Amino acid sequence: MAATNKDYDFLIVGSGLFGAVFAHEATKKGKKCLVIDKRHHLGGNIYCEEIEGINVHKYGPHIFHTNDEGIWNYVNQFVSFHRFTYSPLANYKGKYYNLPFNMSTFYQMWGLAKPEEVQDKIQSQIEGLNIGNPQNLEEQALKLVGPDIYETLIKGYTEKQWGRKATELPAFIIKRLPLRFIYDNNYFNDKFQGIPVGGYNKIIDGLLEGILCQTNVDYFQEKEYWDAQADKVVFTGKIDEYFGYRFGKLHYRSLRFEQEQLEKPNYQGVAVVNYTDFETPFTRIIEHKHFEFGTQPHTVITREYPQEWQEGAEPYYPINDNRNNELAKKYKDLAKEHSENVIFGGRLAEYLYYDMHQVIASALKKASVVLE
Repeated sequence: MAATNKDYDFLIVGSGLFGAVFAHEATKKGKKCLVIDKRHHLGGNIYCEEIEGINVHKYGPHIFHTNDEGIWNYVNQFVSFHRFTYSPLANYKGKYYNLPFNMSTFYQMWGLAKPEEVQDKIQSQIEGLNIGNPQNLEEQALKLVGPDIYETLIKGYTEKQWGRKATELPAFIIKRLPLRFIYDNNYFNDKFQGIPVGGYNKIIDGLLEGILCQTNVDYFQEKEYWDAQADKVVFTGKIDEYFGYRFGKLHYRSLRFEQEQLEKPNYQGVAVVNYTDFETPFTRIIEHKHFEFGTQPHTVITREYPQEWQEGAEPYYPINDNRNNELAKKYKDLAKEHSENVIFGGRLAEYLYYDMHQVIASALKKASVVLE
């Protein structure tokens, strides 16, 4: 990188995992970084707020899981992890089912205890549907699992999550539904899984240790000023916003959280319960203390309500349908033209749904290329 009179080598816009990992790696290489974030805190969506000893996942539940031993070792250098197995429950009109779909689920639904009985049951339901080439999510799901599982555990939850009828959603969203014909309630198949002891802030604090960070900063309000501070910008916000929505706005789903502290030691007995009927307005209830096996005399729960994204709301989930993917490609092609000065990375800047380990891997790869 050529020497300049600027104060920093990198201005990093956004302190979520991508920005924090990039800043950490650049700092290790002797580069000077400035991190800014529009929120009042660091850490993006993995931020935890401590409420009377309970680490509350402010932007929805986050369970770290990966098959990549290198990524697992990377996060473990900043914090130790609780052994935690994610085993959510589904509540359909008051009846509970284990997730993901496994022999426990099928026994609860049909009273069938043998794998071959369950396979025969599902196959008989599928054969009677006569669905050739699925034209939408509903047809795709029915072809994979049949009407009982679809109506009970998929349809209502999915329509709430996306704000659209399942018949209006593309089939590819649900191309692969995992069916386990064993008794195994572990949601993830990954080799490594856990929750940071003391919450995710420990990871962000470790990544950003010794790096100047400023919160409550809206990059776009003084873009020219902030750009002038560094040789290069690492941008982790919405790629369409960076380019002034030149080709139009990308679409997202957003979330609203309703938090409640209860003066009882245990509300639902598990970290997450999904509500799969359409009539219940929220998709799930999170009880945060169960992520870290808390024994506090009180508890904190959060109800999660999906909603349409609009200006001012947080964009959580990219809607990767054909319209948005084509639009995102235009912005990504435009980003390549600015690659000398701006590095785009993370869920919003790449318009991809990333799990945490995938964001870290992306940031490490990008940092390796840029810094070398």
